[in-house]
Amino acid sequence: MAKKELQIINPNAAGIDIGTENYHVSVDGKTVKVFETYTESGVELLKYLKANGVKTVAMESTGVLWSPLYDILEKGGIEVCLVNGSHVSNIPAQKSDFQDCRWIQKVHSYGFLRASFIPEEIIRELRIYVRQREDIIEAASESILHMQRAFEYMNIKLHNVLSDIKGKSGIMIIEAILGGERDASKLMSLLSKGVSKSKYPAIKASLVGNYKREYIFLLKQGYERYQFLQHQLNLCDKEIETLLKEITKDMPQPPETPSSPSRHNHPSVDNLHTMLTQMTDGRDATVLPGFCDKTILKLVAELGTDLSCWPTDCHFTSWMGLSPRKKQSGKMNRTKYNPVKSKVGQIFRESAMSIANSKHLALRGFYNRIKSRHGYKKAIKATARKLAVLYYRFMTKGLEYVERGMKEYEERYRILMFKNLKKKASKLGFELVEVANNYEVLEYV
Repeated sequence: MAKKELQIINPNAAGIDIGTENYHVSVDGKTVKVFETYTESGVELLKYLKANGVKTVAMESTGVLWSPLYDILEKGGIEVCLVNGSHVSNIPAQKSDFQDCRWIQKVHSYGFLRASFIPEEIIRELRIYVRQREDIIEAASESILHMQRAFEYMNIKLHNVLSDIKGKSGIMIIEAILGGERDASKLMSLLSKGVSKSKYPAIKASLVGNYKREYIFLLKQGYERYQFLQHQLNLCDKEIETLLKEITKDMPQPPETPSSPSRHNHPSVDNLHTMLTQMTDGRDATVLPGFCDKTILKLVAELGTDLSCWPTDCHFTSWMGLSPRKKQSGKMNRTKYNPVKSKVGQIFRESAMSIANSKHLALRGFYNRIKSRHGYKKAIKATARKLAVLYYRFMTKGLEYVERGMKEYEERYRILMFKNLKKKASKLGFELVEVANNYEVLEYV
């Protein structure tokens, strides 16, 4: 019987190995041409590919090094298959950039590579701004810790009695201290009306400290850095607002729905809720549990608004590393969580953290059950997967489908809770009977 050879799926394919200094390109799996990583060299690389009739290119997603070349090839009309580096690992052998680009070209020509998800260009621009915004917020939180450390040196316990030292009262007190004020009574007069008067004695005691020159210097450094980062954050918000207006300028106006601002670090963007609803074809995703406008902004910046590239919610959650995976070999059969860590998965994890104290009883009960059995880390991950499924179904099938599913889930949860209560009551010698959705306890005679 004759051996069947592998068929070439992409005959006009090339492979590129990306480095910090050079691009190694193979258009036939044999020869290799080297280009420098400068912009002009990237344009020469594009001309070289077109001269050899290349229509599709595969390259690894190495950090952010792929982005400049991706933009050049995309504008030049070349189809780019950006792949996970672990998916194109060569057989164990001596490794070099020349061998890598040949191998990438070969496996891509046979159609063995699966392209990573890359949103459209305008969404990628939004993603840059939103990710930068998150980096600024993280840096600002470090500045707050620096100010708290300066307070500890001075033995000022303001951060112990005020819930947020970066609030209006906290900032005014810090500015007064940096301005030379040391009298606790005068500093107390700067408190806003929102501060409970029951805290006044503790706040006054906390403002008596050791105001040494070097400690004031530390406080000033942290405060100035924080204010600079707040200015950077406002500039970032303006860029986001400008881009969102550009995206939604020709979109129909959606019906008004109540906005859902986040408690902390909410974007200073006018009509953010309305523009996000416009981008999602009139769907207000903030009706889902654990979601606010800031969360939806981050999801849209990472995913765009078209989730059709994932056939099912299972594909969607697996791509984010939120679903368990099966590992079977012989008699060994294990189920493990996917080790993939993605920014989108982290967004859903953050939303899952708010479920523990939410009003959604079924999701809160699910979180508590998983937590009692496997710990809070797995409970957060499992709850994040449920939220991801809700978001996917909401964006692809609509709110009515999601609401129906949530009602059924709440009803199943209520029945399960009744069965558990009935079982516990029986063990204690009581009988639990449901009467018109209420519970009546009858003691055994």
